[in-house]
Amino acid sequence: MKKWLFMIVLLLIVAGCSKDKEEKVDAEEPIITDGKSEENSPDEEVVLPYAAPFSGERSEKEFTNRPVLVTVNNHPKARPQSGLASADIVYEMVAEGNITRLLALYQSELPSQIGPVRSARDYFVNIAKGLDAFYVAHGYSPDAQLMLRNGEVDHINGMQYDGSLFIRSNDRVAPHNSYITGEHVLEGMEKEGARTTIEKIPSLDFYSSAKDVPLSDLASIIEVRYGSSEDFHHMYSYDTLTQQYNRTSGGEITLDSESQEEISLANVMFFEVVHQTIDNKGRQQLDLTSGGKGYLFQAGVMKEIEWQQLNGVLVPMENGQPAKLVPGKSWIHLVKTDPGLDQMVTFTP
Repeated sequence: MKKWLFMIVLLLIVAGCSKDKEEKVDAEEPIITDGKSEENSPDEEVVLPYAAPFSGERSEKEFTNRPVLVTVNNHPKARPQSGLASADIVYEMVAEGNITRLLALYQSELPSQIGPVRSARDYFVNIAKGLDAFYVAHGYSPDAQLMLRNGEVDHINGMQYDGSLFIRSNDRVAPHNSYITGEHVLEGMEKEGARTTIEKIPSLDFYSSAKDVPLSDLASIIEVRYGSSEDFHHMYSYDTLTQQYNRTSGGEITLDSESQEEISLANVMFFEVVHQTIDNKGRQQLDLTSGGKGYLFQAGVMKEIEWQQLNGVLVPMENGQPAKLVPGKSWIHLVKTDPGLDQMVTFTP
């Protein structure tokens, strides 16, 4: 009898130990829901919650700053410029004749130094207005001066703040030596009582990465010429390692003067725009409302697109919808309908 009692107690102890082991194993197993493990796969890509509205690059922080648009001098004596590497978008277009100026748009970051800063044109003001951007320039054409005086955009101008917010560089001569710091831009916004947070989100669409761009006509080299001068002959070369386009002007690499960083672009665009000469100085009037033909270069390929003004913003369009851009910096050229895209822009595989 004692022998049977001993055997029963031994069996109960063994059963209890087995149950404890099963419970421990169960506790260590991941919970399965709908056939998927709640644990992150080591290959799973983490998507950051916020995308910059003008570059599509993602971040852990929300992009709340109001965009700032600065007229940047593009004369050969003004190169290399400061702050271009930080611009989400750079717009390039003629100011007089075939001499171009740049409009550098800053929203995701504001650099320590920007310039040389140059004068406003009426269509520069219209672009700033459409972007709901705080506008920075040094000088103005008669039409632009009237628009600024009428308060069409929040702005500061070097004509009123030369030597205070705008500082002259000693290593260049006027009008190629006016600069403004990021801190002075913010100070100017405060002086003018301007809003500092973004309210208008552009109708831009983005791929997740360059890998998502469908195959199209290969374009490893792009060239554009504004007139016959080599000073405004720009070339873009595609780097397959970085999946970015690098730029030269007049045969010189386009660098950021502050960081010595080479300008790298995820998207290069060309919008064909009607131009009209309005005075004997060669000043232009641009039709920014009617839309037109365009080219989009990204991920080493080229697409024929159209452009439209949507809610004031110049947007690349494909099949009636905003064309998807590769996340990163963009450079947009506005080119004349005469001679047109076919004559001004060339590309090779």
